[in-house]
Amino acid sequence: MQSQFTNLLQLQRYFTDELVCVQYLEQSRWAGNPFCPHCGSEHHYRTKTRFKSPELKDYKDFRCKACDKKYTVLTGTIYESSKIPLKTWFAAVYLCTAHKKGISSHQLARDLGITQKTAWFVLHRVRAMLQENSPELLQGDVEIDETFIGGKEGNKHKSDRSKSKKANSLRTNNKTAVIGAVERDGKIMVKKLDRLGAKTMREFVITNVDDNANIHTDEFGGYNQLERLGYNHQSVRHGVGEYVRGNVHTNTIEGAWSLLKRGIIGIYHSVSPKHLHRYCVEFEYRYNTRKIKDAERFADALKKTGNTR
Repeated sequence: MQSQFTNLLQLQRYFTDELVCVQYLEQSRWAGNPFCPHCGSEHHYRTKTRFKSPELKDYKDFRCKACDKKYTVLTGTIYESSKIPLKTWFAAVYLCTAHKKGISSHQLARDLGITQKTAWFVLHRVRAMLQENSPELLQGDVEIDETFIGGKEGNKHKSDRSKSKKANSLRTNNKTAVIGAVERDGKIMVKKLDRLGAKTMREFVITNVDDNANIHTDEFGGYNQLERLGYNHQSVRHGVGEYVRGNVHTNTIEGAWSLLKRGIIGIYHSVSPKHLHRYCVEFEYRYNTRKIKDAERFADALKKTGNTR
């Protein structure tokens, strides 16, 4: 499906009403072959039921011949049962994916003429949509590293400092641990960890990295068991000033961490541990689509419209 726009202004001119948005979404989600979100059957027919919106008076529901349930292209998506117009959703998706460091809910609210509360809700739903359900395993030279997200203890409110002292986390200085693996000149996988340890790090590697990959890390002891699992693992010793040894280094993943942290510091200022995993998904998606144009990234994001986790 070819995009009819190359920037936000053209996008707004193209999606003039809800019917155009629905028709575009049908083509993006189903590519001309509608299927039932309830049971997956492709056997259906159009009903006489119409949307209540005047702009969608000519759009009819589907009914599945297999499970006899009604559905539309909005069923099972982040747009279902939402009073927010689709053209507002689409503009939010474009801005969220096009801005290199993200966009705050306050800025999105001003740009789209909605409340900050609504913008916050929309952004989190878009992040949920961008979640990769069945990612391919990373291959080739893969760098793995961990980082920590959170403010300094001295800058926290006194009550927050007293609470954070009770937190049970390893090497985090009461920050939230995030682990990532990146292919050189390829894609990245990022995950928030509830607890940093050899077991959680090992599970992350097994889930996201191919058995034949060449894994490069620093000297952190949590990676020591990778060779026992059959991985080709080499490390550099940052503690003694070794950052590159031949082809072995972690410069790529450390560069990715700098992008994540600059986005958090410069745009969001702070993120709570409760929602950090969604910001990681947003960063991961933009990093993995960094080589395509904004309009192509928007079209790709809409293909994930059935993701609601």
